[in-house]
Amino acid sequence: MSILPPNLASDLQFYLSGPLPCPYLPEQVERKLFTRIQNNGSNSDASINGALCRAGFRRSQDIIYRPACNACNACIPVRVPVKAFLPSRSLKRVAARNRDLRKEDAPLQSSAELFGLFCAYQKARHGDSDMAHMTEADFSAMLKEGRADTHLFCLRDGKGALKGCMIADAVGDGFSAVYSFFTPAEPRRSLGTTLILSLIDEALDRHKPFVYLGYWIAKTRKMAYKSRFQPLQFLGPNGWN
Repeated sequence: MSILPPNLASDLQFYLSGPLPCPYLPEQVERKLFTRIQNNGSNSDASINGALCRAGFRRSQDIIYRPACNACNACIPVRVPVKAFLPSRSLKRVAARNRDLRKEDAPLQSSAELFGLFCAYQKARHGDSDMAHMTEADFSAMLKEGRADTHLFCLRDGKGALKGCMIADAVGDGFSAVYSFFTPAEPRRSLGTTLILSLIDEALDRHKPFVYLGYWIAKTRKMAYKSRFQPLQFLGPNGWN
């Protein structure tokens, strides 16, 4: 059975990438099953993105992909059922430290302020990555390419200073977290965690049942933060549970 309605699936073509070194598990080789969306912000783009998200795919600009590795199935799609979400004591402390921040649904376009924050984050956290060398034109393209009911949620303090941003897609039954970046100058705020908490709040406010967090890998410390958001649902052979 197709995961997409016939009227949406008819024009889609799926491809299998060539083998590349896995960025998360050094001993593994990754391959991806992927397709491209029309990149015009249309309703069909949003419907395709939402259906594929529920099937375990994730969007990166105009590409929607899912791991299809021959010898490994460590990447597990995860989502938070927001009505059942129970923040731990540590998450409550994070929320309390950030009560001064307000969230805004900002225009999906680049600015000197946004790009400056993005560059500071990349330099501090991912200085050896390709994203650390992005120009403002590259950054603008990242915001716009493949958008499908995409939102830019920003956190500002009481003085209006920009502290963090979350790019997220509305996917019918929730939000899918696409990418986040934040100031590295205030580590005590735990802004990465705060951005996810704010997305959970946004889903609750809009009566959307889920927040999709992409992939969780048990053996990778980079993914460990996702297990803090309990209960966490996993996509397996028998569906989400």
